[in-house]
Amino acid sequence: MTKLIIQIPCYNEEATLGATLADLPREVPGVDQVEWLIIDDGSRDRTIEVAKASGVDHIIRHPKNQGLAKAFMSGLRASLAADADIIVNTDADNQYCAADIPSLIEPILLKQADIVVGARPISRIPHFSPLKKTLQRLGSYVVRLASNTNIPDAPSGFRAFSQQATLQINVFDNYTYTLETIIQAGQKGIAITSVPVRINEDLRPSRLVKSTPGYIWRSMITILRIFMLYNPLRFFLITGSIPFSMGFLLGVRWLIFFFMGAERTRIPSLILTAILILIGFQLWMFGLVADLMAANRQLMEDIQSHLRKQTYKS
Repeated sequence: MTKLIIQIPCYNEEATLGATLADLPREVPGVDQVEWLIIDDGSRDRTIEVAKASGVDHIIRHPKNQGLAKAFMSGLRASLAADADIIVNTDADNQYCAADIPSLIEPILLKQADIVVGARPISRIPHFSPLKKTLQRLGSYVVRLASNTNIPDAPSGFRAFSQQATLQINVFDNYTYTLETIIQAGQKGIAITSVPVRINEDLRPSRLVKSTPGYIWRSMITILRIFMLYNPLRFFLITGSIPFSMGFLLGVRWLIFFFMGAERTRIPSLILTAILILIGFQLWMFGLVADLMAANRQLMEDIQSHLRKQTYKS
């Protein structure tokens, strides 16, 4: 029997949760059982009352607000504990069209992918400004480069996970899970794809994107952190090559002047050459150490995945 659990992270969603739940399906082709799960991330309004009145099957509560990423992971763990074979994550603001859930989970049912991301029609979303549309495309492009995947809408929160993928997912960032899970899937070799999805009328402004510059900055930091986590050797080789190359070229310049018999000794240039080369060499050493630590982390994650299988299958 195949069970689908639709999870929704919530934080003070009294006004929109009812409409979101009213659109969720109770029957999906290819699935024997559909259940709903709410993660209440420290709400101070009537979110829980609305969820109960709408017939939600599972409610997970955080005593205080821990952020979207923590709520997302709490939902995954609770869904695994409830024997979910497929988990669909959606937003409580009814942004995504619930009628597209069958299309979203189809690649998983067909064993074509373990993670499926719903790709919104960014260019046709009326409440997205031209700047935001451009930044969405740029951010998704950067994530594709960092993850070696082909996901056109990286920030989309409408996505499906197979049980196998869920057992391997870890989120380290406290801000959001969207970018990190894609990069992680690409680095771990988890099969990931996307399908086009529709969106509903905008019910409220995004709480995650409080300001465009702030969102860009947080997203850049997230991408950089995950890239360092999963490709530390490559990262430090690239960053170390910059000062090393500058120092090398400066040293060549010093040697040219030296053999030409220039009157000036240019000692400051020689000192700067030594400093830059040393910085580059140290960054390379950091990369070797970080690569060894990454190998150890991979072993720990493999053990964690095995323990999760034992825990949730027992």
